[in-house]
Amino acid sequence: MPISGKQIIGEPLIINGRQLSLSRAVRAGDFVFLTGQIPMQDGIPMTSGTIEEQTRACLDAISETLALAGCDLGDVVKSMVWLKSREDFPGFDSVYAEYFPESPPARSGLVSDFLVDIRVEIECVAYKPL
Repeated sequence: MPISGKQIIGEPLIINGRQLSLSRAVRAGDFVFLTGQIPMQDGIPMTSGTIEEQTRACLDAISETLALAGCDLGDVVKSMVWLKSREDFPGFDSVYAEYFPESPPARSGLVSDFLVDIRVEIECVAYKPL
């Protein structure tokens, strides 16, 4: 439903049974902005698992959200990545390359602490003309 020139994509995000005050994704014109995705399993943050498993969980969820907006990973033009530890970068990057094997999007990344005990968060912007 359009609201002030933007369209909210997907249902509200619920983590640990609590609805968050953010949108899963927002379409504004030809761009789709996705909220940062953390690794989730059955509505609960994945606090265990390898960086590879957590990266796959993030990218699979991003793919699902993009599909709700009529997009796919090939439409992603920019991503931002947060890692818990710089030592996780090689494992993260190997999985990321599987999901973006050709013409990968522009990407920024940094090491950061998280609000929950996870190892990775990925945010992205897709471009898909209406």
